[in-house]
Amino acid sequence: MRIARFSIDGNVAFGAVEGDKQDELVLDIIKGIPFADYELSGTKVPLGKVRLLPPVLPNKVVAFGRNYGEHARELGNEVPDAPFAFFKPSTSVIGPGDDIQYPSFTEELHHEAELAVVIGRMCREVPRDRVKDVIFGYTCANDVTARDVQKREKQWARAKGFDTSCPLGPWVETDIDLARANDLTVQLTVNGEQRQLGRTSEMIHSVEDLIVNISEAMTLLPGDVILTGTPAGVGPLHVGDEVAVTIEGIGTLTNKVVKRG
Repeated sequence: MRIARFSIDGNVAFGAVEGDKQDELVLDIIKGIPFADYELSGTKVPLGKVRLLPPVLPNKVVAFGRNYGEHARELGNEVPDAPFAFFKPSTSVIGPGDDIQYPSFTEELHHEAELAVVIGRMCREVPRDRVKDVIFGYTCANDVTARDVQKREKQWARAKGFDTSCPLGPWVETDIDLARANDLTVQLTVNGEQRQLGRTSEMIHSVEDLIVNISEAMTLLPGDVILTGTPAGVGPLHVGDEVAVTIEGIGTLTNKVVKRG
């Protein structure tokens, strides 16, 4: 099931996305929230009549860097032996169609297409054989990065945590199992030109590895997001660019880069 979060007439709700053709998609509005008991209301609205929002509002976004060997090497970095985590604040999250604002403090803004895992229940110290039980679903992400700031400041709080640096969407796909999640095509285009193309099977550390690793240290909450790393091909974004992340079996997340006002 594809679960979207949207606004219509000033109200915010969740809905199940139904249909196959983009111009025929409708939302069956959900009674309740998708992380608890809920039911479909039967009230349906065309997708084109609503504004899609970030599919979740995470308490935290835990991101893992250098999880694809070719990406680590393209930036001259060593491949880490263990998962390498950092954080993006909740204020960095935007949804499909929202603008990525080019920060004034960088001259080298980069795109990074990623598979995002959405946590479905509160959990800590998750055993490997229980990882599937704590996953709500998957969505597309773009770990937008101020590359020059990342290199200059060594730690990544500003480089990867600025406002609008974490586009998520267009919805959460709940019908992908772990085996499939670890072998999906991830691609990114800028103005229609392909920049990144890889498979999650190229990840050094699997989805299970990442959730086991971070849940050893902290409690994960419903709606928290895990970013799993980016394949090779990262590169610059400029004001006016349209950047689109497409992940097999999920959908396409599209955002435009604008000058920060």
